[in-house]
Amino acid sequence: MFIFVTDSRFCEMKTKQLVSMVLMVCLLAGCHCREKENQALPIGVFDSGTGGLTVLEKILTLDAFDNAKGVQTPDGVPDFVAEDFQYLADQANMPYGVYDAQGNAALLRRLVLDDARFLLGDRYCTNAAETQPTGKKAPCKILVIACNTATAYGLEDVRAMLDSLGGGTKVIGVINAGVKATLDALEGESEPFAVGVLATPGTISSGAYERTLRAEIAARTIQTPVTIVNQAGYGFAEAVDSEPDYVNPAQTAPRESYRGPRLGTADPDIKEELLDVYNFEPDGLLYRSVGPLKLDLQLNSAANYARFNLVSLVERHRASGSRAPLKAIILGCTHYPFLLETLWRTVEELRGYQRDGAYPYRDLLPENLAFIDPARYVAIECYCALQEDGLLKAASAAQPRSVKGFISVPAASLDPACRTGEGALTFEYKYGRPSSIEDTGTRVVPFSDDNIDANNRTRIRALLPACARELFSE
Repeated sequence: MFIFVTDSRFCEMKTKQLVSMVLMVCLLAGCHCREKENQALPIGVFDSGTGGLTVLEKILTLDAFDNAKGVQTPDGVPDFVAEDFQYLADQANMPYGVYDAQGNAALLRRLVLDDARFLLGDRYCTNAAETQPTGKKAPCKILVIACNTATAYGLEDVRAMLDSLGGGTKVIGVINAGVKATLDALEGESEPFAVGVLATPGTISSGAYERTLRAEIAARTIQTPVTIVNQAGYGFAEAVDSEPDYVNPAQTAPRESYRGPRLGTADPDIKEELLDVYNFEPDGLLYRSVGPLKLDLQLNSAANYARFNLVSLVERHRASGSRAPLKAIILGCTHYPFLLETLWRTVEELRGYQRDGAYPYRDLLPENLAFIDPARYVAIECYCALQEDGLLKAASAAQPRSVKGFISVPAASLDPACRTGEGALTFEYKYGRPSSIEDTGTRVVPFSDDNIDANNRTRIRALLPACARELFSE
């Protein structure tokens, strides 16, 4: 291009305009390049263990949008087909639901922040012996907290950290998604009803679900009376993740290290008068036989933990005197959907349970009862957040999706006195560490057959095929 000028003022004016235009083009080009770079980054998902894979499975398989048009209409193609993922299971420090009960909620919040920092970072340890991470990875463009307890205690802390860092990275939690899913499912109910919340003790004690439910009910101006029944899932998540203090298939008799429910009269206890209601599976029980008596009864299967906690929820509702039918039960822990089949079977048994010629649970468990898994709503919220920020990755058959799994394990250098015989963190060390501790005694390493329990791998392969296909070797 040739420009001929004769007026110096005109030349000066045009030069300033040209410089401004060039700077603007460079700025826009830089923004476009950064946007493209950010689009290529993975989505980060974390949980206290492998339970959050139930959320990742919904994200990997979601088909709620037309990928070409961006509207919420299924098109037969997974919505995240082009996206890369990183999943973090903080297995060494789980279960998160116990920290508050042990008076150490500050450490729980620290762990949640550490999870977020790991996914935002670009390093990982290649093995448990490393003192400094040498593995390289990409930072994540959005975070999904696939853990109800972590959401209840750490969501706002993570948001504050992201705000302080700048860059506009978003974080999504599961509790709001679960509440919206529940009330959407019950929209139009004209008679009083009840909603059950089955979650970890930490999530229940935080009050996060009840507060969020009440706020959403008020926001939707729902006039129908709603009863909320909260039930702490004692040992449920731990059993699903095969924590040895809660389940141990190698055991054939009661053990000293057991931390699950016992026979008693307190809230976390197995009630003797309800033994026929729980209808425990015999293979998942440990006890000492003294004549016809079963002493030192201990649960020893995830299925029996599911039965115990669901019966406890329904019995709590019945004992309150409320006659409002349970129209929905929120599975407020990502580990619980693994036992959905057992939960449904227990509901059917409770409907048919008879005592003294009466059916004490039948009217409380209507045929249209729904178990609510928040995971699908989390997946939709994640898609919308990326779409809004222009961070969805363009589909390309030439670039197959990458899903990388990471898991925390005890550090090789950790004092043996802080580890159990199975190599896990001892209960005392895990929950007794100060939140200010510089080294928590764990390392984050890639998933492998050595650090994922065999029972978990079997369950994941059976129930979460997309995750199994992406994360595990055949």
